[in-house]
Amino acid sequence: MGFDAVEIPVEYPDLIDVAETKKVLDDLELEVVVCGAFGPSRDLTNEDTSIHENCFQYIRECFEICNAWDAGFLVGPMYAAVGKARMLSPEDRKKEWELAVKNLRKVCEMAGAKGLSIAIEPLNRFETDLVNTAEDVMRLVKDINHPSAKVILDSFHMTIEERNLKSAFETVGEHLIHVQVSENYRGTPGSGLTPWQDLKAGIESIGYEGVVSIESFTSELKELAGAVCFWKPMAESQDAFATDGLAFLTDLFKA
Repeated sequence: MGFDAVEIPVEYPDLIDVAETKKVLDDLELEVVVCGAFGPSRDLTNEDTSIHENCFQYIRECFEICNAWDAGFLVGPMYAAVGKARMLSPEDRKKEWELAVKNLRKVCEMAGAKGLSIAIEPLNRFETDLVNTAEDVMRLVKDINHPSAKVILDSFHMTIEERNLKSAFETVGEHLIHVQVSENYRGTPGSGLTPWQDLKAGIESIGYEGVVSIESFTSELKELAGAVCFWKPMAESQDAFATDGLAFLTDLFKA
C-alpha cells in the first residue's frame, strides 16, 4: 500500500506472537508504533490500588513488546479508563489529578529504565473528564516532571476540543512524539470537516518529523466498536480507508 509505518494496538499482550510480528515488520521495512488499551481494569485513577497494579503489569508487558519491536514509546490515554467521564467536585478532581500524576510518574520511571517514553493522549469530553486538550496534557506532563513523559495528539479529539489546531501543536511543541489522524467523524482523512491545512501548519511550525498514523476503526470488531461508538462502516472497506487516507495525507504533506 505504500505505508512507512504501522501502529499496532496491544489490547491483550498474550495474544500477540511478538517474534513473528517482528519478522514481518522487518521483512516489510515498517517502523512500528505501539498503542495501549485502557479500560476499567487498567485505570490508574481508580480508588482500588489492585487495579493500579493490574495496569502497571499490563504496561510492563507493553514495554517489553516496544523493546522487542524497536518502538521507542507506548501511546495511549493511560491516566484513566476510557469512558470515565463525570462531573466531579473541585476537591475530587484535584485528588484524581494528583493520583494520575503519581501513578504516571511511576510509569515514566518504568519506561525510562527500558529506554522508552510514553505518549500521553488527550481525549474528547465524552471519553474522559481528565485530559481533553493540548493545554491539559501539557499541565499533566509538567506535573509528572519526568523526561519520559511525552505527548500524542489525535485530530479526531482535537476537532472536538481545540479552538485552533495549529495553536494546539504549538502548545505541546517538542513534547510531541506521535500524531494520529482521522476525520471529524472518524472517517477517511480528507472526506470530512477537519481543517487539514491548520493541522499541517501546526505540525510544520514545531518541526515535527515523526509518524502521522491513520487511526481507523471498524464496526466488525464488536468489543472496540462499542467503546468508541462505531456503529456502522465509515468506508467501503478497511483497505479503502487505508489507501484513500494515505493518498490524501501524501498529497497534503508533499509540498
